Amino acid sequence: TFSLFCSGSRSSKTFKPKKNIPEGSHQYELLKHAEATLGSGNLRMAVMLPEGEDLNEWVAVNTVDFFNQINMLYGTITDFCTEESCPVMSAGPKYEYHWADGTNIKKPIKCSAPKYIDYLMTWVQDQLDDETLFPSKIGVPFPKNFMSVAKTILKRLFRVYAHIYHQHFDPVIQLQEEAHLNTSFKHFIFFVQEFNLIDRRELAPLQELIEKLTSKDR
Repeated sequence: TFSLFCSGSRSSKTFKPKKNIPEGSHQYELLKHAEATLGSGNLRMAVMLPEGEDLNEWVAVNTVDFFNQINMLYGTITDFCTEESCPVMSAGPKYEYHWADGTNIKKPIKCSAPKYIDYLMTWVQDQLDDETLFPSKIGVPFPKNFMSVAKTILKRLFRVYAHIYHQHFDPVIQLQEEAHLNTSFKHFIFFVQEFNLIDRRELAPLQELIEKLTSKDR
């Protein structure tokens, strides 16, 4: 990771570098296809598996894309998400998240939101960089457990959206990022709904918003 120095209570902020899909690869073509269909404005259509494509590969490309989007969106509000403002990782008063990755940290630990999100994004990045999980070379098969890994990644990325919406929506509005956040989140929700990738219970913190954003497009 590299740090961007900026004014604020914490002198250095950690941003994850963007995860690039190699140009000229089939996955890059898929990403371009996704971007083109998104441009049409019909998100339900945009998330559908393109004809003849491999579901694992489609989920992989979109997961990388969502990681990059959330990384950027969270990056805009890190000045507002501090140890002091967010001593616990929450999504409103009813939902609090404790971090465990199952390998380095087996027993869930209570930590501040910036710390939790740093753990989370670093963990996701490690998964995306693992060629055995997310193969970027043509013809290299996806592992049998790929879908379960992708589901865990998406479930955790959702928590960053939930935290931003519940705890930092005012700065999002001040920074005029609201439309960007809503479009990104709506795309994310349509995608996970299309392939049933996140359990409904996990989506509860933003249930009302999800209903509002998706009701127009049924």
